[in-house]
Amino acid sequence: MNKEYNASQIKVLRGLEPVRKRPAMYIGSTDSRGVHHLLWEIVDNAVDEAINGYATFIEVILHEDLQSITVRDNGRGIPVDIHPKEKKSALEVIMTTLHSGGKFEQGNYLQSGGLHGVGSSVVNALSSEMTIHVRRNGFLWEQSYSRGVPLESVTQIGEATGTGTSVYFRPDEQIFEEPEFEEETIEKRLEVKAFLTAGLRVIFKNKKKKTRKEFRHDGGIKDYLNQMIIREKVECTHSESIAFAAENIDEKGTNIDVVLQWTNNTQEQYFSFANGIHTTDGGTHEAGFKDGIAEALLAYLEAHDAIPRGVTVKRQDLREGLYAIVNVFLTDPQFQGQTKEKLNNKYLRSLVSFFVRNEVEGYLHKHKSTGNAVALRAIQAARARTASRSAARAVRRKKHTARRLNLPGKLADCSSSNFEECELFVVEGDSAGGSAKQGRNRKIQAILPLRGKVLNVEQASSSKIQKNKELADLINAIGCGVGEQYNENNLRYGKIILLMDADSDGHHIATLLLTFIYRFLRPLIHAGRIFLAQPPLFRVDLGKKTYWALDEADRDRIIAQAVKKRPNIKPIIQRFKGLGEMMPKTLFETTLNPKTRRLLRVIIDDDSLLQTEKTISGLMGKDPAVRFDFIMKNSLQVGDLDV
Repeated sequence: MNKEYNASQIKVLRGLEPVRKRPAMYIGSTDSRGVHHLLWEIVDNAVDEAINGYATFIEVILHEDLQSITVRDNGRGIPVDIHPKEKKSALEVIMTTLHSGGKFEQGNYLQSGGLHGVGSSVVNALSSEMTIHVRRNGFLWEQSYSRGVPLESVTQIGEATGTGTSVYFRPDEQIFEEPEFEEETIEKRLEVKAFLTAGLRVIFKNKKKKTRKEFRHDGGIKDYLNQMIIREKVECTHSESIAFAAENIDEKGTNIDVVLQWTNNTQEQYFSFANGIHTTDGGTHEAGFKDGIAEALLAYLEAHDAIPRGVTVKRQDLREGLYAIVNVFLTDPQFQGQTKEKLNNKYLRSLVSFFVRNEVEGYLHKHKSTGNAVALRAIQAARARTASRSAARAVRRKKHTARRLNLPGKLADCSSSNFEECELFVVEGDSAGGSAKQGRNRKIQAILPLRGKVLNVEQASSSKIQKNKELADLINAIGCGVGEQYNENNLRYGKIILLMDADSDGHHIATLLLTFIYRFLRPLIHAGRIFLAQPPLFRVDLGKKTYWALDEADRDRIIAQAVKKRPNIKPIIQRFKGLGEMMPKTLFETTLNPKTRRLLRVIIDDDSLLQTEKTISGLMGKDPAVRFDFIMKNSLQVGDLDV
């Protein structure tokens, strides 16, 4: 290992080099999703022209090799004149420079899905071939690239009528594992784009199959919701969906478009969009919608004195069976990451909530038959929830009484019989267990200390697993059984939280427990009931304020921010050797308190099932060669080794 570290070893990435060096930072992954993300970036640029009134159609052409694609629109066309500062064509600047484009300046686009200025240039950097044709000012212009590098200057190749942009590109096989486009995936996304922009023509051609499909939905998202309900074959609570929209609802020029329908399904279904981008993880607009719906229906129930005595209606009852689409357009969307899966504009939550409450409450009062049907639906949901919970509680009480003697001796159980609010903290050792038992909320939080590192079930025989006391205690505490005896109805806690020290031993124990849960209690992962606690590693006192840092990087960030504001401030830092040395009050404040703690939910999405299986069986299994290869490939990325 080279021990020297000097300026010559600092690498500066120029132009589009960072994109090719770390593509996942810009597109999320280099699998099939990443390939299609390139297409979405180009399509979204065309949609931006449409939603701002400059384009009326978008055409996507999948070529015969299924590995190259063309996107055309009749928008204004990318500018090709010389950029005053860069001294080259604006087209070349946009396609070869990160954080460049026409969406930073107000006025060019009132609403846009891409304000980071990285979309087109990222696609260019990750494509082995790209050719742009621009129809503008009566001429046709062209420029070609390879892996982000222009092969020629922007060239006028002829005359043209109308305006617009055509982008041809081929994802780079050096970057992507499977650089092939999927017809079904593209079709679904393009139809959603047509729903979101009423009246927009979206054409999809498959050259290999010689097919052509055109999507146009003048009814917008209302058509989208109706199609969704028909496809899922759910029964509606009221005949007509509720739709409303508003333009320039605030001084920022925000537009809101909403459609909703209560059904007899027991689940809620939300689809939220921001400037035509599907925000799969929701965000402030979706949260505001949920707030507004609950407040509107609750106000309707109270106005009509409709809540029966003895029935408690909760927000989950008010929204049960609700199908909704929320589409907002705003001038400065703050997405979480370049993949734009969550919207973070804080002001939007209260704005959408206020708007939705007024519109829905007014609609229900005006349309009494719908209002009464929805109100009755909510009351029935509350009754059903109370009845099922009471029945389950009674069953659990009987089971708890019958099984109480079989519960692990070290388990400090909670008193509540409402399993949904109950939490089981699996902690590392008696010392941490003691602090957790003293600091917990005894009503809803149970503590189960485990001794040392648990068995690695990936390498152990079934008989050895069955005889392991620590795992047996965990199974008994959780209550739902394993294997063929697994029954979620017997689950005793709504959340199972792994609480280990914030060091390498703690991470190892958490990994061993997750391996066990993955192998024997995997339905709990899919149900979203497994969590990792995030205890702090450091306490940082800055003046009169105390901060809790998860790790060294978090500690350094906190100190740097404080020093920037107050250069002379001196931090006092305490490193926790383990959870056991924390005072119970501190442990509750930082790690146990639902209002202040940080939890990580353990999830396995559908696309990661195979990779998860490979990772666990490889890294935790009996074959040491897999671990050796992993260590050799990743050893250079280790900054500090905790020995």
